[in-house]
Amino acid sequence: MEWSIQDIARTAGTTSRTLRHYGQVGLLEPTRVGSNGYRYYDERALVRLQRILLLRELGLGLPAIAEVLAGQQDPAAALRTHLELLERERERLGRQIDSVRTTLRKTEGGEQLMAEEVFDGFDNAQYKDEVVERWGKDAYEKGDRWWRSLSDAEKKAFQQEQVDIARDFADAMRAGEPADGEVAQAITRRQHDWLAKTVEVSKCYFIGLGEMYVSDERFTATYDQHGKGNAEYIRDAMKVYGERNLTD
Repeated sequence: MEWSIQDIARTAGTTSRTLRHYGQVGLLEPTRVGSNGYRYYDERALVRLQRILLLRELGLGLPAIAEVLAGQQDPAAALRTHLELLERERERLGRQIDSVRTTLRKTEGGEQLMAEEVFDGFDNAQYKDEVVERWGKDAYEKGDRWWRSLSDAEKKAFQQEQVDIARDFADAMRAGEPADGEVAQAITRRQHDWLAKTVEVSKCYFIGLGEMYVSDERFTATYDQHGKGNAEYIRDAMKVYGERNLTD
């Protein structure tokens, strides 16, 4: 049995353009191309697409997905691996949900937040492929080495510092302070200095990271738990700071 590219796109919740792009980069070739130029996919292609979509949801970039698919030729074995990863992801998401609930309860009740509670379930390693794809392998490895060198107490202090910065951004936003104003820019300087402990912060990196706070729902949810729109406010403040103070 075969399905047209339109049928597959509609059923998989993606687009024909995306499927054509997967074909261009060698991830998902059509089973055949009809005389009318339409692309058709068989059951084997469907299973491969499922694997691609699963890996995308796990945060892998296309180059990393290509490596995984090339190294796993047995579809059944690959799906068992995917199932295990999804179960781990379900557990991690459960911890994140509990973390956000705790943060919400304590924020509304005026209780003191603990960094280990706020960031439970947020594993920096999950962003490895994104960091490597955006800023290079050296940037990830440098940051990873620095993080692993810290004691548990130092890690908690580092995480708590970011909680404090995010909360101060939200307070400034609620107070009506403009993102390019003195108050917001002072907080943004703290954000820059916090990041500079792990990586070399260029203008491109700083502004790009701010954009990711909005474009990536995982970051948005983390920052917006302090106040709706906080991620966008931080992005705008980081863009201003980068343009004023940093170079590439």
